[in-house]
Amino acid sequence: MGWPSLVGKWQIPLHCAQRMFASQTEGELKVTQILKKNFPQATTIKVTDISGGCGAMYEIQIESEEFKEKRTVQQHQMVNQALKEEIKGMHGLRIFTSVPKR
Repeated sequence: MGWPSLVGKWQIPLHCAQRMFASQTEGELKVTQILKKNFPQATTIKVTDISGGCGAMYEIQIESEEFKEKRTVQQHQMVNQALKEEIKGMHGLRIFTSVPKR
């Protein structure tokens, strides 16, 4: 007996098809601007739409002094708080935070 076919269940909607351009999407730019405003000491902010460009799921990498002496869960809570309105329209969010190394 083989594994059941999951192809139909996991197809990406047509409007989420892989984007062809390297430039940031409108959603990526918006999320980046919000993070820059909320984390002015950030040395790195990288926002990637990992849903293929439709804004359903993002990956965020942010390095900032604001995270110093905070546990990872607290750092992620800070990012979630900054993006609370945008998160309402998302299906998922991957967050990677760090403090700049000196």
